[in-house]
Amino acid sequence: MTEKAGTEGWVPAGIDTTRPTSAGIYNYVIGGKDHFPADREAAEAMLAGSPNTAVGMRATRAFLRRAVRWLADPDGGAIGQFLDIGSGFPTAGNVHEIAQSIDPDARVVYVDYDPTVVACARALTAGNDRVRVIGGDLRRVEDILGHPDVGDFLDWRRPIALVLNAVLHFVTDEQNPKRLIATVRDRMAPGSFLALSHGSMDGLDKTLSPEQIQTAEEQYRRAADPLVLRTHDAIQRFFDGFTLVEPGLVYVPRWRPDGADDGALPPEMSGVYGGVARLPV
Repeated sequence: MTEKAGTEGWVPAGIDTTRPTSAGIYNYVIGGKDHFPADREAAEAMLAGSPNTAVGMRATRAFLRRAVRWLADPDGGAIGQFLDIGSGFPTAGNVHEIAQSIDPDARVVYVDYDPTVVACARALTAGNDRVRVIGGDLRRVEDILGHPDVGDFLDWRRPIALVLNAVLHFVTDEQNPKRLIATVRDRMAPGSFLALSHGSMDGLDKTLSPEQIQTAEEQYRRAADPLVLRTHDAIQRFFDGFTLVEPGLVYVPRWRPDGADDGALPPEMSGVYGGVARLPV
């Protein structure tokens, strides 16, 4: 690929860039380069009504980096295989970059339903024979597990880390997110991990007006991705069958902070919970 997503001439054939996507909005807010004018317009409208949204998105990305670092570390999770569903556009500090900086043999499969994300991720990881990128939708998780780049490329007899970073809040209750997680969990070997982050209303109602929250939700509805903000208790139930590692399910800035990503605002203003949990041996 000679040009980046979001630049004229790069767009893969058949891709509609006139409608914003959650991946494009997110990438724009965290300072990435892979977004289109519709994404930027939606993001700016959302930030105008709810400026703290940027805090949450950046804190979520920082949580992902710390979680993957801990998972790959021999003194942490000691995991060498990652399945990242709803991965979004590749940007600095991707799962494979962090994992392979610790374990060069670590394998990573990225899954996203957005064809532009998939095309960009494949171009940026070309030549890395320990990375695969496939198109897939968490809401049809059986199709993901049946893909050869998931079923064969990863060794399901050994522990795997399932990464669901900022994706479950785009899955409605009617689509049964608990069942989707359980479907992967039941395939995993003992000692596997689940790492997830999820947007929440907890605390935001103290810092944002109902109008500001509504603005953020409306922008995501324009992107055809419903935004379902859940409570701490509802999010914790996604870890059923796993055992949370310390410090549990917490606001993402509080999950094993390393000082590099400290923000000036209170952690609850991130509006996002995150946690990592292990499947018992």
